[in-house]
Amino acid sequence: MSNKGFSQSIEVVRRNGSNPRLKALSILSVPSVLAVGAASTMLAYGQIAVQNQGYVPFSDAPINYRTSELHDPVALLQRQLDSGKASLKYEPQHGYLRSVLQLLKVPIDSQTLVFSKTSFQYKKISPDHPRALYFNDDVYVGSVHDGKAIEIVSFDPLQGAVFYLLDEHKVAQPVFQRAELDCTQCHIAAGTRGVPGVLLRSIYPTETGTQATSTPSYITDQESPFKERWGGWYVTGKLGNLTSMANAAVPDSSDPTSPAIPQYVPVATTKLVALNHPFDPSTYLIPGSDVVAQLVLAHQTQMHNLITLTNYKTRIALYTAAIRNKNAGKLADTSLPDDLRLQFERPAEQLLRYLLFVNEAPLPGSTSSPIVGSSTFALTFAARGIRDAEGRSLRDFDLHTRIFKYPCSYLIYTDSFDQIPEPAKSYIYHRLFEILAEKDQSPDFAKISHADKRAIFEILLATKPGLPTEWKDYARSNHLRIAAAPTPPIHPDANQPG
Repeated sequence: MSNKGFSQSIEVVRRNGSNPRLKALSILSVPSVLAVGAASTMLAYGQIAVQNQGYVPFSDAPINYRTSELHDPVALLQRQLDSGKASLKYEPQHGYLRSVLQLLKVPIDSQTLVFSKTSFQYKKISPDHPRALYFNDDVYVGSVHDGKAIEIVSFDPLQGAVFYLLDEHKVAQPVFQRAELDCTQCHIAAGTRGVPGVLLRSIYPTETGTQATSTPSYITDQESPFKERWGGWYVTGKLGNLTSMANAAVPDSSDPTSPAIPQYVPVATTKLVALNHPFDPSTYLIPGSDVVAQLVLAHQTQMHNLITLTNYKTRIALYTAAIRNKNAGKLADTSLPDDLRLQFERPAEQLLRYLLFVNEAPLPGSTSSPIVGSSTFALTFAARGIRDAEGRSLRDFDLHTRIFKYPCSYLIYTDSFDQIPEPAKSYIYHRLFEILAEKDQSPDFAKISHADKRAIFEILLATKPGLPTEWKDYARSNHLRIAAAPTPPIHPDANQPG
């Protein structure tokens, strides 16, 4: 992998004296397709074909990931920069970071900090100088203290995650450079569901930020047990009874001053102790690594991947059907055989369960002691939600026993969700209708209360354009409120801390 890659935390693995291979360990990267157990072959131009691992073919038709015109936020911003309609401002301490966040509408208060050895700039990352990550609904931005480049993952409505670098040296015309072929290969793995995507990794870090020898790592999403989350990350705020791997490291056994008793032992043979080397918050845009931002990040990374997977699988099914019809001399047929429908119905069902937080790990909060973030993130995030006539939004937080008050992902409003092709989108809307109207009483969805289903149905009916007719017909026959004009979201200036 070239130094222009996005691999975040590097683990050097040697096999039989061979050259080191790289394995990513944190967000903005995924394990290399050369991971253990993956049968792979090298193709022309360095492309790696992974066999029997469930990876979705993305380079060729119909996806054409590497050659299609892009419409992700970074691609659109680059066109503005090229035309002179926008410009990036440079600061001595933070380079282009603040300006990038502002132009991409990524809030500063979304900042989270990861101190495990991450990105190709891993030598500059440590508990003393953690890497800062920022995000909105479509973009993830990574910045390393005194780093050479800003790293960005930007979600295209059709193509999913697209990877960019922005050189941090001051130049007359800064340019976002798309990652090269060999770099991008490290961002497709089982952890991203076989598509270009993102994921969070939790590791057992040493006091220098490297992964401790012979320790496991975990992928973090909304279903992950908290005892396995946030290893190698800082987490700040009022966490109540929440116990995780955050803010801690595996001590150096050769150091006689290292504490002998850990705070907790998630794995019996591995000890984690609190870090006693605080970083200098003045070197970051804001202090802290907000716990609420961490919770949201854990949700939306895999939600993004599921949207992309459903998109890809649908397009591939349609493409396969067209080829079959052509080879059989048949006219174009809009119907799909069962085997091809299953290709997108399976990921669509996964998407539905994740969308509705079916298996969300419960928060250990209570009415008297909710989880509270250390920044303004919770306020500004919720303020950006479109609201129904009763003032309800899918971005409203609970933070007592679950993340959100109304368990349905706000990413349903994104362009990426809207661009899920037919017939998958109609399938998802119909299944969502069956669930919320309580026509589907299967065990997974029975976990969602009647009140929650009713509230989500009404919120979507009022705020989500393009819902099928059956939604409105059901609302009328059951005397549900249909708001003619939802309340538009507030747009606070989250790029100003405090």
